[in-house]
Amino acid sequence: MNGVRMDKWLWTARFFKTRALASRACELGRIRSNGADAKPAREVRVGDRLEVRNEGGTFEIDVLELSEMRGPAAAAQALYRETEESQAARLKLAEERKAMQQYAPLPERRPSKRDRRRIIQFRSGM
Repeated sequence: MNGVRMDKWLWTARFFKTRALASRACELGRIRSNGADAKPAREVRVGDRLEVRNEGGTFEIDVLELSEMRGPAAAAQALYRETEESQAARLKLAEERKAMQQYAPLPERRPSKRDRRRIIQFRSGM
């Protein structure tokens, strides 16, 4: 196997739950391959350096193996190696988020139906 589609490899490596989400991330510029924005159809090869931004954080990884079939998480983690700097940055960010939670004020009461509708409207961007 010489190369695999970017969206398929990201799905196989379990960075995204569906291949459609992986494809959308590529289109939005959240995936970079060797310093350049990656399109969903771009081929991933062994030795490529990818920068993946998803809800879990920013991962900077080196591709070690190729696969087109999604398997268990242990097999997926064998497909790549995350750089030391990337791991340290994600851990630091997680610690900062955890420390900031203790300073966040707790709500006085549960949101009313009207409040919930406003929250949903705000989150959906309407």
